[in-house]
Amino acid sequence: MMKDRPLLTRARIGVLMGGQSSEREVSLRTGAAVHRALCRRGYDAVAIDAGPTLSRDLQGQKVTLAFLALHGPGGEDGAVQGFLETLGIPYTGSGIHASAVGMHKVTTKTILAAHRIPVPTGIVVKRGQKTSSAQALRVANLRWPVVVKPASEGSTIGVTIVKKPSQWNDALALAHHYDRDAMVEAYIPGHEVTVSLLGRREDAPVVLPAVEIVAPGGFYDFSAKYEKGKTRYLCPAPLAASVTKQIRDLALRAYEVLDCAGAARVDFRITPRGRPFVLEINTAPGMTETSLLPMAAAQAGIDYDELTERILESALARASRVGHARGSWAR
Repeated sequence: MMKDRPLLTRARIGVLMGGQSSEREVSLRTGAAVHRALCRRGYDAVAIDAGPTLSRDLQGQKVTLAFLALHGPGGEDGAVQGFLETLGIPYTGSGIHASAVGMHKVTTKTILAAHRIPVPTGIVVKRGQKTSSAQALRVANLRWPVVVKPASEGSTIGVTIVKKPSQWNDALALAHHYDRDAMVEAYIPGHEVTVSLLGRREDAPVVLPAVEIVAPGGFYDFSAKYEKGKTRYLCPAPLAASVTKQIRDLALRAYEVLDCAGAARVDFRITPRGRPFVLEINTAPGMTETSLLPMAAAQAGIDYDELTERILESALARASRVGHARGSWAR
């Protein structure tokens, strides 16, 4: 604990974690790490598993500020953000609109494309819709392989790289298990790279060093993300200076177009010729020991505890905007 350092706030902070999505276990790990960091920095923080009794738990623990460590539907899609706003509890990260848009990959792609931010081409196949692989490829002008994934899931859950027609039905069924909308999009060969950003109150967001992900077999799936030693991470990503500048600029544009706040992460595929495509934006990046945001922050000289405190600032900025700048929010 750093007793001589003034705290950003003396509010009681509820670290909301767990939840009921398919990313529950990852969220619990993120939340536990964030809670430990806040306690080390001297904050009055309590860990809360966000379930059906969340309202009662927040009141019982006298929480006046929420640090969101939730992932997946219900946690980063605007639902809990709206719930907290009805309670008048400021929270970290993006607001209702940016969270909802960022969680739904189809909506994200539509908005980004409208702002001339490059995204893979593709179509949406709804649950129950009878669409053959040949129809999908013809309508969207695609060729094998393609990527099939649920529109509103994270951590590469429900994602399949489909290389031939015989895999088509199973891939759609898997995606539709998690979401009524299945995205079918072009597979972009090349490098997988991510760029994280940190909002700083009224200042421009800080763009952190890019991370290249070298996954076994070339597919960054759930196990590759969360099992230590399975994937190599290169930070800063060994890209040409021009490509690095381009993806940093695109990440910042995506962050601003979607009106994000706090921490966010923009995921790219970069072709062998250096052409980047935005795959998605994550408005609630993971904060586990293998997560990409802390890795990028460390490369920029920001340790885990400081990173946590910087994310906390987004809740304080939100509190200030709605008129809670005094009292328990003061240093």
